[in-house]
Amino acid sequence: MSIIIFIVILSALIIVHEFGHFLVAKRLGIRVDEFGLGFPPLAKKLFTWKGTPFTLNWLPFGGFVKIFGENPVEQQLGSSTSKYLEVELPSESFQSKNRSIQVAVLVAGVAGNFLFAWFLFSLGFVVGLPAPEGLALPVKNPRTVITLVLPTSPAEEAGIKSGDALVSLSRGTEFLPEVAGENISPKEATDFIALSVESIVFKVERGGEISEKIVMPKEGILADRPAVGISMDVIGIAKLGPFKALWYGLKTTTGLTLLTGQSIMAFIIKALGGAADISSITGPVGIVSMVGDARELGFIYLLTFTALISINLAVINLLPFPALDGGRLFFILIEAVTRRRISARVFNIVNTAGFALLLLLMLLITINDIRNIF
Repeated sequence: MSIIIFIVILSALIIVHEFGHFLVAKRLGIRVDEFGLGFPPLAKKLFTWKGTPFTLNWLPFGGFVKIFGENPVEQQLGSSTSKYLEVELPSESFQSKNRSIQVAVLVAGVAGNFLFAWFLFSLGFVVGLPAPEGLALPVKNPRTVITLVLPTSPAEEAGIKSGDALVSLSRGTEFLPEVAGENISPKEATDFIALSVESIVFKVERGGEISEKIVMPKEGILADRPAVGISMDVIGIAKLGPFKALWYGLKTTTGLTLLTGQSIMAFIIKALGGAADISSITGPVGIVSMVGDARELGFIYLLTFTALISINLAVINLLPFPALDGGRLFFILIEAVTRRRISARVFNIVNTAGFALLLLLMLLITINDIRNIF
């Protein structure tokens, strides 16, 4: 089920991205030859809208938009020479438009993912979104929730996961809280764990189901006391009216977009210095596992997770790397600075090489995901 949900989420986000390209291209007078749901081979032509056929294809992964004249072409002048096509291009061609229009079309996909994340977060605030206590937003039903579980820690080995709500702790005849039903503060839980020299029974709630995990604290995780390798925070439900939800949805989306951009840039800088850790990147296999965790926690967590993936797709697509929208934007910048068009041959070689590197990177990340599972 997690794999199916992952495919649905990823396909929806890709279609949103491509639909952004489609809308802006049509609005700016560029012909769009096809909008495909899934990837070929063709299964069925669904309908035609604004002169563009919408098709259903057999491979159910995302979608695509075929923009007329999106890639530069060459005109053969002889057996061994070629030249960038200098004849007049049709007015509805992408290549015939000025650079500002080309930039608008390329950025539209990223904007689509950003707007979709904004919509999801806003919807979440209307329905009720988990949020830390102590922020500007009032929260209802606050409780201590495990927000981080360190890899290979006693907590992870016992089966505790991020998002588990802490119901009670016990060791021998000692219980926390002393009165059943009361909330435990993160400090109380941390102190209880630090004073333990025997295993602790964690009673946690996840997705409405309560379970018990036996965890043995150990030295070395924290400098001065025994620990089990978790971080905790008081999390409640923030529920807002529609207009306030739109505002806080925008603030949340903007903040997370900037944070994601900073994290990716920090990783790239480390990679250029040879200090990047590829194990810190999660690929498709790892994301499927995360989808399963979010599904266990409930619909609102799955909605939030989808918004986060949408933000990541937006930021990654802006990177100035061949085969990404950011790579195309970088080409346009080069053309603007040099006042010369990049030849179709160079364009195609660079994009093909970039696509191959992306596939290789995805393969390495997937192998790492599988190793982490087994």
